[in-house]
Amino acid sequence: MSTSNVKGVFAHLDLLMTAIDRLDRAGFEKPVVTTPLPRHDVEEALYHGKPSPVRWWTLAGALTGLTVGITLTSFTAMDWPMTIPGGKPLVAIPPYVTIMFECTILLGALFTTLGLLFHCRLPTTGLPEELKDPRFSDDHFGLFLAGLTKEKQSEAQEILTTAGALEVVPGGRSE
Repeated sequence: MSTSNVKGVFAHLDLLMTAIDRLDRAGFEKPVVTTPLPRHDVEEALYHGKPSPVRWWTLAGALTGLTVGITLTSFTAMDWPMTIPGGKPLVAIPPYVTIMFECTILLGALFTTLGLLFHCRLPTTGLPEELKDPRFSDDHFGLFLAGLTKEKQSEAQEILTTAGALEVVPGGRSE
């Protein structure tokens, strides 16, 4: 089945926000939006205030790091036992808290970085040609919808035009 793309160019942020809202109400998938500067209101409109999934990567990394820290210190103490006077346990928690803490922080930070790269889809290798418009890094806002059927393409063009887009360009076809 053949699908099409649509690109909209906006001169003002409020017109872009109107287009995002209308596309969302019409049931379109999340568009790709490019802005000349970071705009948190665009992110809020696209994701509706949902928290980032990167926090779960951080939690998984921290728990993995804690497990690694406990395992590393415990197995090291059991593999090379020392004579400990006074009936103290061979594997005691207080001396190893620092190592467990450092492993937790290290793997939590590494997993956070990996999660961020994964959810930002970095490195980007297949950036559509439509998004390589130099105006999007200067003073205009871009909105890109991919994978539209013919009916959805005409509906998207109508929504972008009535929202105040300076230019609405139907993109290339993809299979």
